[in-house]
Amino acid sequence: MPAESTPGHRDEGRRSKGHRGLRAAAWAAAGIVALGGAGAGYVYLKLDGNIESLDIDRILGDDRPEEAGNGSENILVLGSDTRSGGNEELGGGPDGTSARSDTVMIVHVHEGRTRASVVSVPRDTLVDRPECTGTDGATHPAAHAVMFNSAYTTGGAACAVKTVESVTGLRMDHYLEIDFTGFQKLVDALGGVEVTTGENIEDPDSHLHLKAGTHRLDGAQALGLVRTRHGVGDGSDLGRIRLQQAFLKALVRQAGQVGVLTGPKKLYDLADTATKAVTTDSALGSVNALMSFASGLKNITPAGLHMITLPVTYDPANANRVLIKKAEAQQVWNALRNDKPIPKSATENTVRDEARGVVSAP
Repeated sequence: MPAESTPGHRDEGRRSKGHRGLRAAAWAAAGIVALGGAGAGYVYLKLDGNIESLDIDRILGDDRPEEAGNGSENILVLGSDTRSGGNEELGGGPDGTSARSDTVMIVHVHEGRTRASVVSVPRDTLVDRPECTGTDGATHPAAHAVMFNSAYTTGGAACAVKTVESVTGLRMDHYLEIDFTGFQKLVDALGGVEVTTGENIEDPDSHLHLKAGTHRLDGAQALGLVRTRHGVGDGSDLGRIRLQQAFLKALVRQAGQVGVLTGPKKLYDLADTATKAVTTDSALGSVNALMSFASGLKNITPAGLHMITLPVTYDPANANRVLIKKAEAQQVWNALRNDKPIPKSATENTVRDEARGVVSAP
């Protein structure tokens, strides 16, 4: 499909409130960067108790891609819309038990730790999900042409990691996950995040009402921004990803402003919020590990982030689904495997969203 193509209309019934999952752009990684600058060593013991972790390596076993061994790292960042823990008050699914990974971002930290490439995967991408062992230890059969985010719904984070590795051929060295309330509290702990909107954004469904201009968004407003579908563009998932990527740059910028002049209580509150907000793989499941990880990210500025959306085209059989453009996607995976920049040719002829330039960091 040529780059100018867009679907004629959207099946808005399928885009119900229950399917508007949280998709921020690597909020967890940005929060941990802030933690890395917080000097919170005196509260290690308490903060260690905040962190939830999952032994992904044990669950997945040895049938995985090899580690790159070139000094780079791949981190799978998931944003889940679980309805537990008070998240139901923030909108979302009617089912109190189901959860989806409605943000899927592959963050590739390049050797040298001054640059990162971020690949956003639309939740509606149709993929072949491999057989996987779920977080609960149950085995789930392979499935053909299913939505990407069904992996998390089926088997939790372990199945999501397995699916990403199957599709990309890349090993995920780490995984980070955050939900509605964790994201909102993290933004509030940072003191809000400043963004500039190029047009009015009105979306009652996500409780977002912003005039064109510069705003310091609190947690609730930021959550509305990264969830909005109908406030901008044509209501597509691709447009919302564009907003999330712009917000990520603003969030990383704000996190980078946390420094030695920040008061001890502010630093502790930020570290406490960050460690409560995320679920990690077991290798990152301690404050020492998170601090070491964060120290490797602190030199990545907004200018050092290269963000793309996975090259896709609309499914001719269903305009509410997208298909991976295999040749272009392979260029992306090859670049990351070899720790090279993603070539422009990988994204030149993919579908365009209608939210370009709507949100930017001032």
